[in-house]
Amino acid sequence: MTTTLGIKVDEEIRSRLKTLGEARKRSTHWIMKEAILSYLEREEEIERRNMQADEAWKEYKESGQYVSHEDMTAWLDTWGTDKETQCPTITNPR
Repeated sequence: MTTTLGIKVDEEIRSRLKTLGEARKRSTHWIMKEAILSYLEREEEIERRNMQADEAWKEYKESGQYVSHEDMTAWLDTWGTDKETQCPTITNPR
């Protein structure tokens, strides 16, 4: 099911939509719909990452577990080499 939404844009935006639509042989409706979908996908991904970061921060505050920057950097430096090492040990200060 689809529904109709209205959007007010100034003449410059309308002209740009029309010009791009003509160049791409697409309607301004199609251009606007694609722009909205692209925006939603990008913003929803940002929101997912923010939620994951919040959960990771909460878990860290509860457990205190971490991997030091030095250990993580040393491990990542071995990636893609024939001397790749195992994941560093998690430090649990509690």
